[in-house]
Amino acid sequence: MKTLYSIILFIVVAVAQLAVPAQMIIGQEHIIKNGTAYKFKTQPVDPADPFKGKYIYLNYEMNSFATTDKDWTRQQDIYVSITNDSLGFAKLLNVSKTKPKQGDFVQAKVDWYNTYDKKVTFTFPFDEFYMNESKAYDAEIAHIEAQSDSIPNNTYALVYVKDGEAVLDNVFINDIPVAEYVE
Repeated sequence: MKTLYSIILFIVVAVAQLAVPAQMIIGQEHIIKNGTAYKFKTQPVDPADPFKGKYIYLNYEMNSFATTDKDWTRQQDIYVSITNDSLGFAKLLNVSKTKPKQGDFVQAKVDWYNTYDKKVTFTFPFDEFYMNESKAYDAEIAHIEAQSDSIPNNTYALVYVKDGEAVLDNVFINDIPVAEYVE
């Protein structure tokens, strides 16, 4: 009888260990399939983390919002309302401490409030793009060169947004996925 309970417990634990990551993957795939695509203009850097591996850290041009509200706390959750501009790039509409009832938005974290400029600066949750380790350094160099190019809007991250959730799909240089661009 004890062996039967052990087998049942083992099966339940095994199913739970598979169900949790599967549910996370399915959720992200649902956002990519049914969400709205936004192109966020980027300024990446290529750090290395011994636990995470090689990735491109993405700084976004859209990272602050002018407001007279001075009551912002570091690491506070906020909601960034966005829309697409005429070129298909993400355009900031509003920043709020409460979840918007309509429209596309992304949850972000407050970095600080600049009392001189009267701007709240924030960080998006999709600021790391993982790549094959052998390509990450080349991607950084390619991005730096593309940023110094005179063509505007040539580097961006494609992010899908649905109901406040966001999934970073890819990073592009001159409309080519960064991994293909560096090959």
